[in-house]
Amino acid sequence: MADKPKVVCLCGSSRFTDIMAVVGWLLERDERAITVGLHLLPQWYPDVPEHHLGEAEGVAEQMDVLHLRKIDLADEVFVIDWEGYIGESTNKEIEYAVAKNKSVRFLRLEHKYYDFVFEALMINRRII
Repeated sequence: MADKPKVVCLCGSSRFTDIMAVVGWLLERDERAITVGLHLLPQWYPDVPEHHLGEAEGVAEQMDVLHLRKIDLADEVFVIDWEGYIGESTNKEIEYAVAKNKSVRFLRLEHKYYDFVFEALMINRRII
């Protein structure tokens, strides 16, 4: 039987969901990890705001608690700290993960992934 894949919970600001999607793919492709995190909604989703969908739909607290359960299920947490940004909610998730003895990784320190995202954004002229 093959080794059990690790589960990685992606954490970070909802303003970086596009980066989160790319990093999730890279972790699955390169590390054979199972990733969980935020769900990406297309622009055609009814009244989709640019950020903080949970707040806009009145379910922010419920989603925050659910995200902590994702951390409970994970072997490690991978923080999408683009340009060093870590918001209040993400900081709480990091503190929670550390208290639960979860390994915490940061995109800015994972040069292989950070450089890939940076180069892709430059090529597409999508500087955040």
